[in-house]
Amino acid sequence: MPQASRYSDEQVEKLLTELVNVLEKNKTPTDLSLMLLGNMITNLINTSIAPAKRPVIVRSFIEALQASIKDDKAH
Repeated sequence: MPQASRYSDEQVEKLLTELVNVLEKNKTPTDLSLMLLGNMITNLINTSIAPAKRPVIVRSFIEALQASIKDDKAH
Protein backbone atom coordinates (compact mmCIF):
# COMPACT_ATOMS: atom_id res chain seq x y z
CA MET A 1 0.00 0.00 0.00
CA PRO A 2 1.49 3.38 -0.99
CA GLN A 3 2.33 5.80 1.76
CA ALA A 4 0.84 9.27 1.86
CA SER A 5 3.48 11.91 1.27
CA ARG A 6 3.86 15.20 3.04
CA TYR A 7 5.01 16.65 -0.30
CA SER A 8 2.72 17.61 -3.16
CA ASP A 9 2.81 15.71 -6.43
CA GLU A 10 3.76 18.97 -8.14
CA GLN A 11 6.77 19.49 -5.85
CA VAL A 12 7.96 15.92 -6.39
CA GLU A 13 7.46 16.05 -10.17
CA LYS A 14 9.26 19.40 -10.48
CA LEU A 15 12.36 18.17 -8.64
CA LEU A 16 12.32 14.83 -10.43
CA THR A 17 12.14 16.58 -13.79
CA GLU A 18 15.08 18.80 -12.86
CA LEU A 19 17.19 15.79 -11.83
CA VAL A 20 16.31 13.89 -15.01
CA ASN A 21 17.11 16.96 -17.11
CA VAL A 22 20.61 17.20 -15.60
CA LEU A 23 21.30 13.54 -16.35
CA GLU A 24 19.91 13.80 -19.88
CA LYS A 25 21.75 17.06 -20.59
CA ASN A 26 25.01 15.30 -19.78
CA LYS A 27 24.01 12.16 -21.73
CA THR A 28 24.64 10.15 -18.60
CA PRO A 29 24.52 6.37 -19.17
CA THR A 30 22.16 4.35 -16.98
CA ASP A 31 24.92 2.67 -14.97
CA LEU A 32 26.54 6.02 -14.14
CA SER A 33 23.15 7.55 -13.31
CA LEU A 34 22.45 4.70 -10.87
CA MET A 35 25.91 5.05 -9.34
CA LEU A 36 25.45 8.80 -8.87
CA LEU A 37 21.99 8.43 -7.38
CA GLY A 38 23.23 5.68 -5.07
CA ASN A 39 26.09 7.90 -3.91
CA MET A 40 23.63 10.72 -3.32
CA ILE A 41 21.38 8.45 -1.24
CA THR A 42 24.35 7.22 0.80
CA ASN A 43 25.51 10.78 1.41
CA LEU A 44 22.03 11.91 2.49
CA ILE A 45 21.68 8.99 4.89
CA ASN A 46 25.16 9.42 6.37
CA THR A 47 24.86 13.20 6.82
CA SER A 48 21.20 13.61 7.76
CA ILE A 49 20.21 10.56 9.80
CA ALA A 50 21.46 9.48 13.19
CA PRO A 51 23.67 6.37 12.99
CA ALA A 52 21.29 4.30 15.11
CA LYS A 53 18.38 5.02 12.74
CA ARG A 54 20.24 4.37 9.48
CA PRO A 55 19.60 0.60 9.24
CA VAL A 56 15.83 1.10 9.59
CA ILE A 57 15.81 3.90 6.99
CA VAL A 58 17.88 1.82 4.56
CA ARG A 59 15.58 -1.20 4.98
CA SER A 60 12.52 0.99 4.40
CA PHE A 61 14.13 2.53 1.32
CA ILE A 62 15.02 -0.88 -0.12
CA GLU A 63 11.48 -2.16 0.45
CA ALA A 64 9.97 0.93 -1.19
CA LEU A 65 12.33 0.63 -4.16
CA GLN A 66 11.53 -3.06 -4.63
CA ALA A 67 7.80 -2.36 -4.41
CA SER A 68 8.08 0.39 -7.02
CA ILE A 69 9.73 -1.77 -9.69
CA LYS A 70 7.26 -3.01 -12.27
CA ASP A 71 7.45 -6.52 -13.64
CA ASP A 72 8.13 -5.37 -17.19
CA LYS A 73 8.87 -8.29 -19.50
CA ALA A 74 9.83 -5.93 -22.35
CA HIS A 75 13.26 -5.10 -20.92
